[in-house]
Amino acid sequence: MGTATETAHKRIDIRRNDTVKVLSGRDKGKQGRVLRVFPDTGRVLVEHVMMVKKHLRPTQKSKGGIAEQESSVSISKVQLVCSTCGPVRIGHSVQGDRKVRVCRKCGATLDK
Repeated sequence: MGTATETAHKRIDIRRNDTVKVLSGRDKGKQGRVLRVFPDTGRVLVEHVMMVKKHLRPTQKSKGGIAEQESSVSISKVQLVCSTCGPVRIGHSVQGDRKVRVCRKCGATLDK
């Protein structure tokens, strides 16, 4: 039995170190680099996006206080940025023996 919060993302086209643009929410319009992808929950961690405050307890190593860190964003709220076109949808094509991600606007490959 699945609940309403569970989503099964079969294929995630966004990878680590990709540049993405936030489409909606409080950080709408911001661009950032993907730090981490969570495929089981369908979320991504984007650099300098969805910043939250975390209260740290003082330990022998750190002084403690209030630190800011990134919080995850839903994959449906971000879009991959092509270097020439800007935010684009992603297509797939086979080049040689590899399946690569392709920009839907200009046709350029998005994989390095």
